[in-house]
Amino acid sequence: MRDIYVDKVVVHMGVGESGEKLVKAEEIMKTITTQIPVRTIAKKTQPAFNIRKGAPIGCKVTLRGKHAQEFVKTSLGIIDRILFENQFDTSGNFSFGIEEHTDFPGMSYDPQIGIYGMDINVVLERRGIRITRRRMEQKKLPEKQRVKKEDAIEFLRKNYQVEVR
Repeated sequence: MRDIYVDKVVVHMGVGESGEKLVKAEEIMKTITTQIPVRTIAKKTQPAFNIRKGAPIGCKVTLRGKHAQEFVKTSLGIIDRILFENQFDTSGNFSFGIEEHTDFPGMSYDPQIGIYGMDINVVLERRGIRITRRRMEQKKLPEKQRVKKEDAIEFLRKNYQVEVR
């Protein structure tokens, strides 16, 4: 029950506009993650960036299980297995960015498409989290079952050989 595992990985590409650019980003995400991406919409209108509320401005994919673990291994290899302490939150989740999609295996630069970056958010959990999510007899998660920042760093050092600075 004390073992930490990767619950989910959310891969997000923020393009900033809809149209052809967003369609290309969705195709890239589909080839990298082998899943169909979902469009994300703008929550606010920002005239300086020509963004209207409700307009699609990006795409995301949620990965779970073995596929999520393999994606974490691949993406950590791209950033040379180096993370910083400020990339972790208090509940043990961490995020990092990849500047170019061409760094992934099997991807190459195409002048027709361009270069897209992406954000990767990893959620770590322990078994027993269900007690907070179930419908009947919902309870608060005990402190010892929560994943802390230090636990997440130790998990990454041990399982993924990540250096945290």
